[in-house]
Amino acid sequence: MDLIPKEIEEYVVAHSQPEPPLLQQLSKETWQKVLAPRMLSGHFQGRLLSMISKLIHPKNILEIGTYTGYSALCLMEGIQPDGRLHTIDINEELYSLQRKYFNKSGQGQRMIQHLGNALTIIPTLSEDFDLVFIDADKNNYPKYLNLLLSRLKSGAVIISDNVLWSGKVIEPLKADDEDTKALLHYNKVINEDSRLESVILPIRDGLTISRII
Repeated sequence: MDLIPKEIEEYVVAHSQPEPPLLQQLSKETWQKVLAPRMLSGHFQGRLLSMISKLIHPKNILEIGTYTGYSALCLMEGIQPDGRLHTIDINEELYSLQRKYFNKSGQGQRMIQHLGNALTIIPTLSEDFDLVFIDADKNNYPKYLNLLLSRLKSGAVIISDNVLWSGKVIEPLKADDEDTKALLHYNKVINEDSRLESVILPIRDGLTISRII
């Protein structure tokens, strides 16, 4: 399902900040060499992530779901000079590609990769995170949120990707569709939890911005 007409999407991209050359390179290599390149945040969403990060100016960032590292590089554009980004992914085959572009950015030493299950890695991290980006396995979104809410301070921001799930959130739910079921629950929780104020943006596959009250 296309959330907005293709012509409008093209106009929006054409009238937004240009995609930085390094991210153009990463996007091209992802589409050439990696499975499921549509998982890439891409130009428009990437510029939005960059803008949000610059507005927040976070000290520490947590990303759940690295893929090829595009969104991590966008989030790094607003980080404080002494800040660090921790990014978690379970796919070891993408680790070297991520590191290649992290190092090319000149900020690789402040971008820490974690390989494995985010549900076990998150509790081991000691930083206070100002900004969190969730873009991993949809079935575990509610579990990630549960882990995060107990450790994020007032003013911290959580960005959640794919919350409209190609429009499946408004279609009849299939009995075996665990991802959509989890996202429906997740969207309900972030809307009703008194610790959060949230808004869903119909950008690409749906992006929620939630602020800890």
